[in-house]
Amino acid sequence: MTYAQLTRFMLPLVLTALVQELSGQFLNGGMARMPRATETLAAFGLAFGIASLLSGILTQARQLSLVLVEHEQGYRTVFRFGIIAGIALSGVLALCALTPLGEWLIGDLHGVDPALTDVVLLAFLWLIPYPFLRGLTRIYIGTLLRIRRSEIPAYGTTAGISLSILAVFTLLPVDFVQRDPILLPVFATYAGVLTELAVVIWGHSRHVRLPPQHDAPPLEMAYVVRFFWPLALIMAVQSGTRPLINIFVARAVDGTEALAVLTIVYALGHIPYGWLNEVRNLPTAFREANNLAKVRRFIFGCGAFSFVWMAAIVWTPAADYILQNWVGISPELAMHCLIPLSIFCGFPIVVSLRSYIHGIGLLQHRTQAMAPSAPSRVATVILVLSALSDTDLHGATRATIALLSGHTVETLVVWWSIRRGGKEIEVTEV
Repeated sequence: MTYAQLTRFMLPLVLTALVQELSGQFLNGGMARMPRATETLAAFGLAFGIASLLSGILTQARQLSLVLVEHEQGYRTVFRFGIIAGIALSGVLALCALTPLGEWLIGDLHGVDPALTDVVLLAFLWLIPYPFLRGLTRIYIGTLLRIRRSEIPAYGTTAGISLSILAVFTLLPVDFVQRDPILLPVFATYAGVLTELAVVIWGHSRHVRLPPQHDAPPLEMAYVVRFFWPLALIMAVQSGTRPLINIFVARAVDGTEALAVLTIVYALGHIPYGWLNEVRNLPTAFREANNLAKVRRFIFGCGAFSFVWMAAIVWTPAADYILQNWVGISPELAMHCLIPLSIFCGFPIVVSLRSYIHGIGLLQHRTQAMAPSAPSRVATVILVLSALSDTDLHGATRATIALLSGHTVETLVVWWSIRRGGKEIEVTEV
């Protein structure tokens, strides 16, 4: 195994993540140019935050295919699990859209006004299939990563994003979208999701050839559940951190403005480091090489590169230029984005370390040792937001400080949990 092999495996995933993040800026730019721009940004930020929380639970479904699938019977078990879980999560979103649960969640719990609540509920209704479609996509991506065909998911995401961006430009002048601006991000999102799913299904049918079970032990649904529930808990917490923060932010005096700022900052700040989450696939994908030290050095090098990239953007005038000219927001809104973006510079180091430790846990099938990190993140976010609630800091700044604090504590806890299990994070133990 060489660094060139690691780079070839990661490059399609990195490019995919970057293109995906950049597409969010086109989406934000489209919403910023619509009537009632601040309302639309805030409403979609709330609605997509909840939808992402539900779909995020299945984000690591690809680890089921990558780590557990060894034969056809195992794949069928994992696929059935993904279908059942996806339908259940879409059902939860349907409850939010069609029952008083949604009004309580948005209007009462978040404390937003009735007009904004109605827009969010409409977005919920349109986004009902989203968790199911994302979960299904992840299952197919995992089977492709298992055979190191990482370029096919990259093709799928790139094609999806291209159509999503095209949808933004196409729909901007359309009358019914101008009358109901929340439809712009919803339709653009589905253009990307459905295209990506179609490509990975094609790639799976063309390239994945699983051996029959023969004498191999069957993969039981109970084992899939035991392996997956800690990952689901972690991803639910990671996806749920943003809606949790939104609850605190929305109740402040500057709530609507802060939600709009966070929608932009989350998307823009995630670009230089979001791809680091993909490096957790390396220990499992290259397990035959038995050279974890080289994988570790490669991952930490990626973290250092991401930090330099982030600093070059947010600690220079480039940030203000991007916000006002590329995203297209007002100078006042751009000013409130600068401090939160600066805080995002801490994420590359924390996320690269967390991804490496997660990769070890997946390689060793020790996902239950990773579970305690999830509640520690939630507790930290709540404590920090509560401690900062009486300060004069802008709502988006308080939210970003809490988010980084939660990431940091989560990483420390998962490192401690993996080490105390008796298996040192060393090459000889794998």
